Amino acid sequence: MEERSNEQWLADLQVEPARQTRALESLRKRLERSILYYLSHERSDMRDLAPQELQSLADDLAQDATLRVMENLGNFRGESRFTTWANKIAIRLAISDLRRARYKDFSLDNLASEGDFLPASSNLVSEAPPNPETATEREDVRQRIEQALHQALTPRQAQALIAVALRGVPMDVVAEQMDTNRNALYKLIHDARRKLRAYLEEEGLSTSYMLNLFEN
Repeated sequence: MEERSNEQWLADLQVEPARQTRALESLRKRLERSILYYLSHERSDMRDLAPQELQSLADDLAQDATLRVMENLGNFRGESRFTTWANKIAIRLAISDLRRARYKDFSLDNLASEGDFLPASSNLVSEAPPNPETATEREDVRQRIEQALHQALTPRQAQALIAVALRGVPMDVVAEQMDTNRNALYKLIHDARRKLRAYLEEEGLSTSYMLNLFEN
């Protein structure tokens, strides 16, 4: 694979079509190789895919990553090797795309129809089985938290907080479905956390108490 200096990469990617085409193909192959390694060695959720499927996925992601690198050429500051910088963009893009694919069938409308907002298997509950007294106390607090979600927050605040903080849905997915942007969503969740915390403290449920109850 042809080696280039940082300056050569920038020059070749921005010159006449013939040289640019060769440079783009070289860049795409490098990014494809990096993405394939990432998928094959660092993603446990990809281990069941056949080599041909991994290769096809890496090829698609590399195409998108090449375009993303080209869009961001003006942001390259030369503080690292150009290929290192480009690979980081490619891997971040792969992570983002795979995360979005995981939630492609997710709908915020389904949150309310799934029953409890805080099922017993939620990440509020530790893996270690509690004694009967602690289990009863946890269930009581869980129900009071769920009630607080309904009473202390607006439906939009509750929807956003549950999706991001409790279900782990990526913010960009939630922002898209709520027809907003990440900054506005972040503020919505921040305000929801603050209101929920104040409500629970008025109910005698301090943050330290709940953390101790569910982590032990």
